[in-house]
Amino acid sequence: MMLLTRGLCVLSLGVALALTAPCAQAEEPLAVELFTTTRSAQTLTFSLTGEVVARNTLSASFPAGGRIAQLQAEEGDHVKQGAVLAQMDSVQQAQALRAAQAGLSTAKANHAQAIEDLNRQNTLLDRGATTRISRDSAEDALRITEGALTQANAELDRAQKALDDTTLTAPMDATVIARLAEPGQVVGAAQPVLELALGGKIDAVFDVPEVLTTTPHPVKDIDLALIDHPKVQFTGKVREISPLVDPAAGTVAIKITIPDSVPSITYGDAIRGTVTLTDAPRIALPYTAMAATANGPAVWVVDPDTMAVALRAITVDRYQTGWIILSGGLEENEVVVGRGAQLLYPGRIVRAVGDNQ
Repeated sequence: MMLLTRGLCVLSLGVALALTAPCAQAEEPLAVELFTTTRSAQTLTFSLTGEVVARNTLSASFPAGGRIAQLQAEEGDHVKQGAVLAQMDSVQQAQALRAAQAGLSTAKANHAQAIEDLNRQNTLLDRGATTRISRDSAEDALRITEGALTQANAELDRAQKALDDTTLTAPMDATVIARLAEPGQVVGAAQPVLELALGGKIDAVFDVPEVLTTTPHPVKDIDLALIDHPKVQFTGKVREISPLVDPAAGTVAIKITIPDSVPSITYGDAIRGTVTLTDAPRIALPYTAMAATANGPAVWVVDPDTMAVALRAITVDRYQTGWIILSGGLEENEVVVGRGAQLLYPGRIVRAVGDNQ
């Protein structure tokens, strides 16, 4: 009797397990975030900080090396053409000039004496009171003094130029934008002493990330505003894009023309440039939808009939904060998984969060 009862219990347990096994094996749909893809035009606003610079600049320097005795120009000074900017120690050059002047005086005196001697020899030769040899010797002496006079004039010119080169003057009306040396400093030939802005034209220079220069819709007008005077707002035009990329920063220098009528602006001012771009309509996905395959980025796409998911490769155009902008891989009105994508595998059945079915 006890054996029969035990057998019936085992049989009942087996039947119960058999009946409940399909329910245990059937996987519940995974609740995930679902959304339908749509295309929309992307409006992008970029803002960068740059600097106001002179369009035309000149590095003023002395032609020869030496010690700077005086440096009259200060940053921000407006100077007229010919104004003295700096003076180099010129003691040696002044001495050389005086020596050249003395040499020229001697050469002139010798030349005048040679002319007088030749004239006297010609007169004596006409009277028969001298020889042809003496007359020719006087002519040779004149030619020698003429050569000496020419050389003395050249030496005087060189000495005068050397003295003039110790004075640095403004080549034209300009503004001093930087002092690169100080009085008492010894500088080499052509070493910049002052940086001058010529002509009064100014630009804004921005170091722009290279990726922003490859937009299919080139930007011509830039909204500008001074950092220290934010109410001073105006529009500038792109004047020059550098063909070279800074290898360290990955940026490209872009120069923007600043109108002449802008008030309260000067060299070195910080300036903000803002540009708004409207891109072609694209599909945007939240970063939570991002998955990956061995070949690159992908997303989980839901079959609306079976609610099964499949992994599909996508092409990313760019990344924005919290979003990825696609250039390929999806069409409009496709259902994509957002949050919960990391829990999926091909064929997994899903349902929308909040759907109790």
